[in-house]
Amino acid sequence: MDEDVLNTSIRKFLKEVGVTSQREIEKAVRDAVASGKLKGNTPLAARMVLTVEPLGLTHEIDGALKIE
Repeated sequence: MDEDVLNTSIRKFLKEVGVTSQREIEKAVRDAVASGKLKGNTPLAARMVLTVEPLGLTHEIDGALKIE
């Protein structure tokens, strides 16, 4: 196993996850505000689940997204 290759691959994957996730969340929030589904400034509960099935890995991160 090449640690450098693994590290680079993980970082590339996580960068893609971060960038695309942010875009999707921003779009969903804008759409919810526009449709009236989301009002006020209550933080939004959020959960990210990372799964790497061949390793039997599931990792969950819970958090809150502030909109104001």
